[in-house]
Amino acid sequence: MRNIDVNDVIDNAAFNKFHWKVLFWCTLIIIFDGYDLVIYGVVLPLLMDQWNLNPYVAGLLGSSALFGMMFGAMGFGMLSDKWGRKKVILMCVVLFSLTTVINGFATNAWQFGILRFIAGLGIGGVMPNVVSLMSEYSPARKRSTLVALMFSGYAVGGMMSAGLGIWIVPNFGWEIMFYLAIVPMLLLPLMIKYLPESVAFLMAQKREGEARNILCQVAPFKAINEQDVLVVPPTTESKAPVLELFRGGRAMSTLMFWVAFFNCLLMVYALGSWLPKLMSAAGYPLDSSLMFLMVLNIGAIVGAVGGGWLADRFSLRSVLVSFFILGSGSLITLGYENPMWVLYTLMGIAGATTIGSQILLYAYVAQYYPTSIRSTGLGWASGIGRNGAIVGPMLGGTLLALALPHHVNFLALAVPGAIATVAIALVGRRFSEKPVQSEAETALAPTN
Repeated sequence: MRNIDVNDVIDNAAFNKFHWKVLFWCTLIIIFDGYDLVIYGVVLPLLMDQWNLNPYVAGLLGSSALFGMMFGAMGFGMLSDKWGRKKVILMCVVLFSLTTVINGFATNAWQFGILRFIAGLGIGGVMPNVVSLMSEYSPARKRSTLVALMFSGYAVGGMMSAGLGIWIVPNFGWEIMFYLAIVPMLLLPLMIKYLPESVAFLMAQKREGEARNILCQVAPFKAINEQDVLVVPPTTESKAPVLELFRGGRAMSTLMFWVAFFNCLLMVYALGSWLPKLMSAAGYPLDSSLMFLMVLNIGAIVGAVGGGWLADRFSLRSVLVSFFILGSGSLITLGYENPMWVLYTLMGIAGATTIGSQILLYAYVAQYYPTSIRSTGLGWASGIGRNGAIVGPMLGGTLLALALPHHVNFLALAVPGAIATVAIALVGRRFSEKPVQSEAETALAPTN
């Protein structure tokens, strides 16, 4: 009989088909999530013409899903610590998929906005939970890369949305884009079968048989049997887990994460919602404007995967600071007249360093907090950050309504990047390169 440290088994496991399975399903869910979110920026120019929307109303409509995401991220992030990651993820998939399909039948701005808010609850709830699940099952030496690779699915979904929109919207109308959101519902039985539950949750629920079965898949060469005793380093239970985010020397870093999330999400959603319209206003045709949105998301995939790879070799802090500086610089340069190939290159860099940075921020937060409050930390950082996401579309609408010079619009979008750079630089070094451990966790950690 052996005492098996659950966290040690997962941290030191060799990457195998179980990890591929978790990566595949988490990435697929994020792809659907990204598709449903970016869809508004794709259909916005057509909706403004069809419903005679002014830029302010259009900005509010764009923010309606983001209001839902704010509450969904905070609410479902905390619920998953009680109900389990898998159950909450599946609930959120059903919520955003069905509501987005129904959204295709909206006939006015009020109906559209209410349905987008409800869909946003599910979209926001999925993000912190799939990040937590992927982070929990990733071997320690590959964690940043795998979380970033998984979260790049958001950009893949955005790219699919923009790519399909180039063909579908002009020929068949905007409604079809929403009807396609039924696909996640069709795959729900497979998600139920193959998506694993969190081992930490199973252990907390005394479901050791299920946890043992999963660990045998995570590390088959460990030859874990029924006589072995599974142990998890004890953590301090708290009736107010949100307060735990500010204890143990985490207060300053928690606040800086929230500032970084706010500003990064502001840039991401201002671009995602208004980029086609801003480029159309600058004289580019609709198909070219949608192509800019597609290049933005292609860049995001490169930035997320490349950034995760760099983070595993250097540090998430240094990669994020560099990305935010590059992102601000590329956005400023985009406001000036350049050859088309230069514009596409700058757009790709902007995608890599804005959407890519947002993906890396999730990985950073997931690694920073201990398992017991990881979903809460992710949920609150994402939820507070959603205020920036809400401001983003409204800022874009305001800039368009003010009819400012093209370069001023992009200069305004670059300012949040500078603020995020400072915030990440101020994240506490004591905990920034590895998850925070309680004294009990430290005592039980394996020594070399």
